[in-house]
Amino acid sequence: MNSMHSIDISIESPDWGVLADAEAIAEKAAAAALASETHGLELSLVLTSDEFVCALNRDYRGRDEPTNVLSFPGEAPPEGGAAAERPVLLGDVIIAFGVARCEAEADDRGISLGDHLSHLVIHGVLHLLGHDHQAEAEAEVMEGLETRLLSSLGIDDPYRDMDAGYSHESQDERRAR
Repeated sequence: MNSMHSIDISIESPDWGVLADAEAIAEKAAAAALASETHGLELSLVLTSDEFVCALNRDYRGRDEPTNVLSFPGEAPPEGGAAAERPVLLGDVIIAFGVARCEAEADDRGISLGDHLSHLVIHGVLHLLGHDHQAEAEAEVMEGLETRLLSSLGIDDPYRDMDAGYSHESQDERRAR
């Protein structure tokens, strides 16, 4: 891991205990997402319950349902690789156990919960770094980054074998159910 980055991981739901190495998986995925960042960043990852994520989703997004991952940005990283005097507080990534587990189990490509956790962490961190998937062009860029970062961790492309009309937003909507 890049020693100039600080990744604080908190496991707030005992359900994550089914994945004995959840903390190590999350840290490795976050470090991969931050690897190209040239300034010190601080990031908080919270592995929690569907109920907690549902409350956050309701309070901050107006959606009274759990979702797989929420990102709450802090400070924007310096532009153009400029050095910061102190680590930048990038933000928080919060992941719901039940939704993540159900998505992994429902995926007919045989994705493991650990690999799906890696994907969700990378997805959340990329949001904090300013990436989005609301427009098709943005989604293509973000999905390409996710695929490359996951590949660097030895994880297959999560978007392979998807329908030609796939859009990230529709995937997020499916995940929220």
